[in-house]
Amino acid sequence: MDGHDGPARRFQADRGRLRALAHRMLGSLDEAEDAVQEAWLRLERDGGDGIDNLSGWLTTVVSRICLDMLRSRATRREEPYGQEVPERAGTGSPASPEEEVVLADSVGLALLVLLDRLGPAERVAFVLHDLFGVPFEHIARILDRSRPAAKKLASRARLKVRGTPAVPEAELGRHRQLVEAFLAAARGGDLDGLLHILAPDVVRRADPAALPPGVPVELRGARAVAEGTVALRERSRFAAVALVDGDVGLVVAPRGRLRSALTVTVEGGRITAYDVIAEPARLRRVELGVLDPPGRRISLPSPTR
Repeated sequence: MDGHDGPARRFQADRGRLRALAHRMLGSLDEAEDAVQEAWLRLERDGGDGIDNLSGWLTTVVSRICLDMLRSRATRREEPYGQEVPERAGTGSPASPEEEVVLADSVGLALLVLLDRLGPAERVAFVLHDLFGVPFEHIARILDRSRPAAKKLASRARLKVRGTPAVPEAELGRHRQLVEAFLAAARGGDLDGLLHILAPDVVRRADPAALPPGVPVELRGARAVAEGTVALRERSRFAAVALVDGDVGLVVAPRGRLRSALTVTVEGGRITAYDVIAEPARLRRVELGVLDPPGRRISLPSPTR
């Protein structure tokens, strides 16, 4: 048994946690794998000698690698919103439904979208503390900041992630049930289910960037809107319920990258309108927040460490 056998076993035991940590920080499964692999290479090079707390050391190394990767993203790759299923970076193969489930695991697809809007240091501080319970003393060392500065970064990120509802909590819950039913019917291609949810005079408006060529930007009437929704049902598997401009709506985010947001108008227990926002300039102005079922805002721990 060579001298690396012990650290190697301990690294493998931590690999799943490290991958989850890196995925939440980076929003990319492929980049998360790269970060974890880089941490292993550093451990293999150093041999693990003198490391009393290997899990803590690996958390620090992976976090710093992720921070460097986030800082190096000068510009985000822009992709046209078309009918194609987005490819997994570096593979040339479409993202499978199973991979999308991995992307939208316990964190949630909407939260991944919100994390993508945070600055690098905010994102690292928030993920480490609020999602993984790392003490602020440790986070401060990772970020090379003071403990109060690390707490402030996490607090600022938390406010951005929660968003601000513009409707009462009870109404938010009712709207959530209706939007979830709409999403379920869209995913299932359930025309009758959509007709039951949509008001007879419902209107669907969409930015041209959200539609394939030749599809009208506006549809009127329950039948036309329902059929148009079913025609684009493939995109619904990339959608998640979220707080959009203060009310319950949807975000569409293939592989965790926001491509469009839907604002939904509800009156009399039915959807009377929904707008699909996909133009980059408009999308950047949309206020987003994460929701916990059933219709409550996400409950995140207060900074106690």
